[in-house]
Amino acid sequence: MTRGPVGRQLLLFALPILGASFIQQLYNTVDLFFVGQVLGTNATAAVGASSLLTTCIVGFFTGLAVGTGVVISQAAGEKNQEKIHRVIHTAAGLSLAGGVLLTILGVAVSRQILIWMNTPAEILEQALLYVRVYLLSMLPLFIYNINAGIIRAKGDSRTPMLFQLLGMGIHVILNWICLNHLGMDVDGAAWSTLLSQIAAAAGTVLYLMRQRDAYHLQWSKIRIHRGVLASILRLGVPAGIQNMVITISNIFVQTAINGLGVDEMAAFTAYFKVELVIYLPIVALGQAVTTFAGQNLGAGKKDRIEKGVRSCLKMGILYAAAAAVLLLLFGAAAFRLFTAEQKVIEIGLRIIRVTFPFYWLYVILEVCADVLRGIGQSFPPMLIILICMCAVRTVLLAVFCNIWNSLEAVAAVYPCAWLAAAFCLALRWKKEYNKWKRSAVS
Repeated sequence: MTRGPVGRQLLLFALPILGASFIQQLYNTVDLFFVGQVLGTNATAAVGASSLLTTCIVGFFTGLAVGTGVVISQAAGEKNQEKIHRVIHTAAGLSLAGGVLLTILGVAVSRQILIWMNTPAEILEQALLYVRVYLLSMLPLFIYNINAGIIRAKGDSRTPMLFQLLGMGIHVILNWICLNHLGMDVDGAAWSTLLSQIAAAAGTVLYLMRQRDAYHLQWSKIRIHRGVLASILRLGVPAGIQNMVITISNIFVQTAINGLGVDEMAAFTAYFKVELVIYLPIVALGQAVTTFAGQNLGAGKKDRIEKGVRSCLKMGILYAAAAAVLLLLFGAAAFRLFTAEQKVIEIGLRIIRVTFPFYWLYVILEVCADVLRGIGQSFPPMLIILICMCAVRTVLLAVFCNIWNSLEAVAAVYPCAWLAAAFCLALRWKKEYNKWKRSAVS
């Protein structure tokens, strides 16, 4: 990614990332589809109430995977084969240890967190059943995300997508069997997630074991190299905290949603799936620019990084605007994929009218945060998002709900927080790029 047409490279690299991200997000979406159609609104709300908790843990895993990918991308740009080898085996040890630890912790605290989230009593046990089984899939999910980051840093974004596609096929089949033929409750959807994630993770492990270059994974050489671990954690922990902060702020919002009633909970649960049509392509562009920036920084080609940022912003904003228009026109059809209740669909349409016209702001937020991570600055975007997406959003939620106590008040906190974060992150990236230009002139 250090030579050739910038926009074309980023687009071609981002498309398989989009495919893999879309497939991974579809795990919970498929659960909602089968649960909503077979078990009803209460079961849908139970899955939705627990999804933010699982997303919080997955977000931290994803952040560590980003740290791994940035370290390897920079090493690839430098053509440092020995460093790549050390990063791979350190990341393998980290994924095994971290996956087990966070699974145990998640299972232990899940009930209390669901209670703190104001989950209605009539769906609490269903939500707890789903989340505790789902948490068993954290270890294979962590292994997949770490390995996918390694493979993408090599310049191959297609292979991780194919392994996720395999897992998704297994997931759909098992959901259909568990809910339609075995008569299981929401835990049937969670068990299908576990087995399918194991398949995807195993695929990435076998792929790396078959490599014959610096990316070759050997079980006997898995160990923690302190210097490499420090680099991964320095970049990955802030990214993981950032992901968790966004989800934690969503938990505060979810708490307000839970107080509105089961229909509103089901509507927001469906909304978070409908918005994936806009959200995932933006995230894919951000992940592409992270790898792009890391490789070009390692190769000393800083001018290409700025070109990559401009290309991603143009493509992302254009897509976000077009997708928002289509979903505003055909939103009812999209919501029917996740619920058959007309009242829930109508509530969902009220939500998207508030948020979707401003989704282009999220493009600026995501691209600027990811390019900063790609050049090794993971702390500034974490701090900005911590302030804007958690503190500011929480304050706005309290103010809006006191002044304008309605569903629209809850929805409005999203675009307001996006605006604040996008403005601050754009200024931070501009400052960094101007520093590069001054250094080049001097």
